[in-house]
Amino acid sequence: MSSLADELAADLDFDSGDETRSIQDDENEVDENEMMDTDELETRANEEDRLQKIPESDRNDIRKVARLLYSEETQTILKQIDQFQSKDSDATTEPAEQSDEYKLIIQANSITADIDNEILTVHKFIRDHYAPKFPELESLVLNPLDYARTVKAIGMESDITKVDLRPILPSATIMVITVTGTTTEGRELTPAEWKVTEEACDMALELDLARKKIMSYVESRMTIIAPNLSYVVGSSTAAKLLTAAGGLSAFCKIPACNVQVLGHNRKANTGFSTAHMERHTGYIYHSELVYSVPSDLRKRLAKKLANKCVLAARCDASKAFPNGERGKKMREIIDQEIDKWQEPPPTKVIKALPVPDEGPKKRRGGRRVRKMKEAYAMTELRAARNTMAFGEAEEEVVFGDESEGLGMAVKQTGRIRASVADARNKVKAPKQKSYNTSGTASGLASSLSFTPVQGIELIDPTAAAARAKQANEKYFGDGAFSIVRK
Repeated sequence: MSSLADELAADLDFDSGDETRSIQDDENEVDENEMMDTDELETRANEEDRLQKIPESDRNDIRKVARLLYSEETQTILKQIDQFQSKDSDATTEPAEQSDEYKLIIQANSITADIDNEILTVHKFIRDHYAPKFPELESLVLNPLDYARTVKAIGMESDITKVDLRPILPSATIMVITVTGTTTEGRELTPAEWKVTEEACDMALELDLARKKIMSYVESRMTIIAPNLSYVVGSSTAAKLLTAAGGLSAFCKIPACNVQVLGHNRKANTGFSTAHMERHTGYIYHSELVYSVPSDLRKRLAKKLANKCVLAARCDASKAFPNGERGKKMREIIDQEIDKWQEPPPTKVIKALPVPDEGPKKRRGGRRVRKMKEAYAMTELRAARNTMAFGEAEEEVVFGDESEGLGMAVKQTGRIRASVADARNKVKAPKQKSYNTSGTASGLASSLSFTPVQGIELIDPTAAAARAKQANEKYFGDGAFSIVRK
């Protein structure tokens, strides 16, 4: 046998096999711990009250404390299950409520809740009788079935390092139990005490086997009694719904809004908070399909499933689709809707840029715009300054701390051509005005004038100039500043 140091060293060796086994053990523990909800907390309190009423002489006998396993009802149900499992059950035209197997399924499904409560009672019995040897084990292993397996594996052994707990518990829990077991203050149990405890452990494991047997049978037969409903919500949940409703015919008469909350526990535990309790939830909300989607979609999916369950149950009651074709189509539609709900939002469409317009651009016109363009037009001198000769250093003009290059302006002849207005900016005269004016002299023009005295006279071209000179010959006519041409 390995020592405690070897066990601790082995726990630090995390290979792939140990990790896989630990993950599976944790998942199994989570699945079995689903029983520890608010209903079972209340059940535990009721069981403790019931145990207090048992006489002292009967408290050490597990068969008198937990009587469900060996009761006539439970044994009859288990025997009938064995009989029907040996037969090949086929779909018949007989109504489901009138068949013996259907009645057995209803009874078997209802007794599973009693078996769960009985397991809790046996667990408390084991804790009370094994606490004198290992009182800390109760807080280290919380699952009732794992606790019973661990107690049976340890037994009367004083050195826990010699016990192989790897098939039962994960490595981390085994290490804590091993360390705690070496420092525990418990005492050795007497053979009589251990016999009572071992018998209780065997009963807890037998109850678990009976529950698994009943559940597997019910789930396998639900595909025959209610095939469409089983395809929609699962065999286990379908059996719970029919049991709570009182049969297939009664389930078909329930509205979908009530089916959604079928199986909801309205009782509140005394002394416990109700903030964590889900409202308007039942068997459908706690089904495997609903828990497979994100939490924000569960209520939406439960409402959708309730509607489909009623339709599928009515198909089963009328024997319209005995092979479950309608239920398969409903389940496919539900799966497609779940995928649609979980799709990411569509990406933003990237619009393409418009085609570049290379046509002629509109230019601003008008007299003021033309003058502004002519004023700010680049002159020939500035264009020469902006031009540089390749491979030659340009001359610079220094103004204090600043310098400015002259470019090609120093290589010019010295004459600067005036800036020429852009022909595109000139005003284009209308064609009508060009038609009215002409550069040729009119044929009616003449140098003759008609007077009333002499008739026709020739006009003297210098007469007008002489008259203007005579009018200007005044007193200040000879002044230098007065003769200014206008």
